[in-house]
Amino acid sequence: MKKRITIQKASTTENKLFLETKEPVNGLVPAEQMLVDSVQFSFIYLMENQEDYTYIVFPEQIWPFLKSALEQNIPVLLTFREESIELISFHEELEYLITNIKGNSNYGNEMVTKVEENF
Repeated sequence: MKKRITIQKASTTENKLFLETKEPVNGLVPAEQMLVDSVQFSFIYLMENQEDYTYIVFPEQIWPFLKSALEQNIPVLLTFREESIELISFHEELEYLITNIKGNSNYGNEMVTKVEENF
């Protein structure tokens, strides 16, 4: 099973969105791709290292921060203590998923409803 790191806290400072984890992120490289977990109602950003992918999980309570980052077109950074990695292609990937999910029952009616309400 792929390693999953869930975003614990989000904050906007100096026109950047900081997404905090409780686990180290050093050595991870943005894969510039996002997925949807319609069972857990979350978006997933793929990161990779030399061995495998790591899933960065954005639960529903973080979505208002994601929406704001999209609207303001500000950089999104994954952070753990002093470590920080910019999530490349984040806006394009998230916008694509949102557009694809709206009105698309393939993601499950509840996921569609949640995305339509939040975005």
